[in-house]
Amino acid sequence: MRTKTMYFSIALLTLFLAIAWAADLSGKWNAEYTTPNGETRQNTFTFQVDGDTLTGTVSSQRGESKIEDGKISGDEITFLVTRNRGGNDVKFHYKGKVNGDEIKFTVTIGEGDRTFEMTAKRAK
Repeated sequence: MRTKTMYFSIALLTLFLAIAWAADLSGKWNAEYTTPNGETRQNTFTFQVDGDTLTGTVSSQRGESKIEDGKISGDEITFLVTRNRGGNDVKFHYKGKVNGDEIKFTVTIGEGDRTFEMTAKRAK
């Protein structure tokens, strides 16, 4: 019985720490990156966190897009953004790992046709 109580307490503490940590993502993050075509671009992420749900927007020189299906699990975040390119909707799948004030993303375009890396840093 004592062991079960200890494991339950540890699990509960871990959950509370994960929730507190997740709230730390809220706010603006900036990234400069190179596209698969070799172009340098910038994105601004504006994140809102509610438990393990991530919402917000991604802004670039092409406009602002809403974050869809955003999730947080520990130090990993995932979401997608739909952008219109030449009359076609294209999905950008973001998978990131958070380390302090930095998020390292792998971005997959469409059904995996192209991928690229980017690093976002918390805006000051």
